[in-house]
Amino acid sequence: MTISIRKKITISFILFIMVSTMIWFLNYYKYQLITEKLQIIEKKDQVFNLILEARRFEKNYFLFHNAEDLTHSVDYVKQAEARLQEVIAVHGRYTLERDLEKRHQMLQQYLHALQSITAKSGTEPLSAAQGSGADEIAQHQNGRIRDLGRRVTDDFESILNRERRSVIQLVHESGYYLYFALAAIFVLTFGIGVFVYFNINRPLESIETAIRKIATGTYAGIPPISSGDVFDSLVTSLNHMIQELNRRNEQLIQSEKLASLGTLTSGVAHELNNPLNNISTSVQILLEEWEEENTEFKHELLEETEKQIERARDIVKALLEFSRKGAFNPKPTQFKELINKTIQMIKGDLRSDINLEINVPEDIWADLDAQRIQQVLINLIQNGLQAMEDGGSLKISAEQPAGEDRFCFRIADCGVGIEKDALGKIFDPFFTTKPDGRGSGLGLSISHGIIEQHKGRILVESRPGEGTTFTVCLPNRLTSKMEA
Repeated sequence: MTISIRKKITISFILFIMVSTMIWFLNYYKYQLITEKLQIIEKKDQVFNLILEARRFEKNYFLFHNAEDLTHSVDYVKQAEARLQEVIAVHGRYTLERDLEKRHQMLQQYLHALQSITAKSGTEPLSAAQGSGADEIAQHQNGRIRDLGRRVTDDFESILNRERRSVIQLVHESGYYLYFALAAIFVLTFGIGVFVYFNINRPLESIETAIRKIATGTYAGIPPISSGDVFDSLVTSLNHMIQELNRRNEQLIQSEKLASLGTLTSGVAHELNNPLNNISTSVQILLEEWEEENTEFKHELLEETEKQIERARDIVKALLEFSRKGAFNPKPTQFKELINKTIQMIKGDLRSDINLEINVPEDIWADLDAQRIQQVLINLIQNGLQAMEDGGSLKISAEQPAGEDRFCFRIADCGVGIEKDALGKIFDPFFTTKPDGRGSGLGLSISHGIIEQHKGRILVESRPGEGTTFTVCLPNRLTSKMEA
């Protein structure tokens, strides 16, 4: 079962929201707990202070036997009891001591003991009663009150200290929770980032790279993307489109070839006419001299006829090779030989007012699709010839830069040149500077695509009235370039 990219993104964000919400609730719970603890400590501290005040007045009563001190002590104990009941009622589930009822009972015992002194003695101190029996009772009650007061004070002081230590521990735990939350968010963010990279960014980069190649004329397929979502179908559709573009591009190249052949027809006919005339003349002479005994002369005529037949066959073979439809197939090719074959094909178009200069070393070899590079050469040479209506010089040169795995060739004419505004458009499809009916505007566009297919580049320099120079640089070894 495949999950769409939309569902994956939705699940990722839901997971992120759930984890973030859980972390927020944990931290909020700790915050609430610390707040409750601080309120508990504040109120227990108030209870403890009230008990201390009650103990102070209790001690004053036993020292100075002032009934007013006993009354104040009872009042403070009552206030402490009320505050303790409030703590139990409001903050009971948050307090550290779960048996506050026992502390409350102990506080009530202390209160009752103080109240019993007031009830029995009235306004007179119990220690002032007559008789040794009364002294013993008073001493016993005084000792019991002091003992209860000390136990209550020590107990509440211990509880208060434990609550404070608990708050400190909670603060430390909250710090750990913050570190945990930071780590969890970091891990989750990193996981979502990795997911986005492998499931969204990387497929988009592959598609973007393929589209850029298409824009430069390289119709290479996109590698399969195993993301199991919409990108799979998108890549499949794009690959179908690229295959169709390749098919259409091959048709376009073939159409341009046929158009070039149409342009070459008159020149080729002239080139074929010469050997055919020579063959016809030789055959006529041979027929006339057939009865003669001069076999050596007949042999020379037959050899000349054979040479002219081979010449005509080479012309036809070159035309057939040029027009043949085939896939891109680079092979080691001697560039000088390719130039010679191309010149042989266009020789009929070379007017008498055109001076052709060729300076191409014989040691330049490269991995080339000979048919396609020949198509580029024919297009550039024909453009140069058409630009020189009043005649001129057409120069074809090539060089191999020292220490570099590439070579460059130039085709320069001294024709009308190209306007500066048009230089940036000459490789655009259907753009032409020629008069209507003399160009389709596809020749340079297709030539540019062929050079890009060979991992090379084509440059143009031109000035109106001074001529145009096309420079093409190609790698010597195309196999390693294609693998890279």
